Amino acid sequence: MTDQLRQKIEQGLQALTPNYNSEQIEKLEKFVLLLQKWNASYNLIADSATEVILTRHIFDSLSISPYITANCVLDVGTGAGFPGIPLAIVHPDTDFVLLDSNGKKTRFLFQVKLALELDNVSVENCRIEHYQSNRQIDIVTCRAFSSLPDMVEKTASILAEGSRLLAMKGRCPELELEALTSDYKITNIEKLAIPGDNAERHLIQVEWAV
Repeated sequence: MTDQLRQKIEQGLQALTPNYNSEQIEKLEKFVLLLQKWNASYNLIADSATEVILTRHIFDSLSISPYITANCVLDVGTGAGFPGIPLAIVHPDTDFVLLDSNGKKTRFLFQVKLALELDNVSVENCRIEHYQSNRQIDIVTCRAFSSLPDMVEKTASILAEGSRLLAMKGRCPELELEALTSDYKITNIEKLAIPGDNAERHLIQVEWAV
């Protein structure tokens, strides 16, 4: 199973982020196994089948890898570490703050950080409304966390001029886009391709309107 899992991970990396190495494959493999182990007791995700974890979570997270061009990324509502952990593995020179209010999930993420030796990851157990950063956040990521207007409102104090919100959505949320105030602008809407998954996925990039 391990060799097969490693092969599937490498195939996904080839399609999504070609500048990978063997250490990153190994860390993604360990992450999958840790998630399956902890899920039995902590109910971190609905379906822990290997194929589901790879396509709906790992590869889905890595589909936005080309857009991670920053020093510090805040992953809001990260849950079991998506998209934060896979992105942190393939972007070791970028710092990732994983934020979630669920104590069970953040305890799991602390263990992942230690087990995978992810020095570029920090974990915060709190709600986005209460989070304060002592450094510049360049990118905020969120994956099925809330509506786009709600997400923009909750991160208003973090989305400084020059920072970006990368919101991962299923179908393109036309009504949510129309509901955004003039303080923000949509700078990119990209349809994402996920290896092994034909479900419709989009990335919405939001910035301050200046």
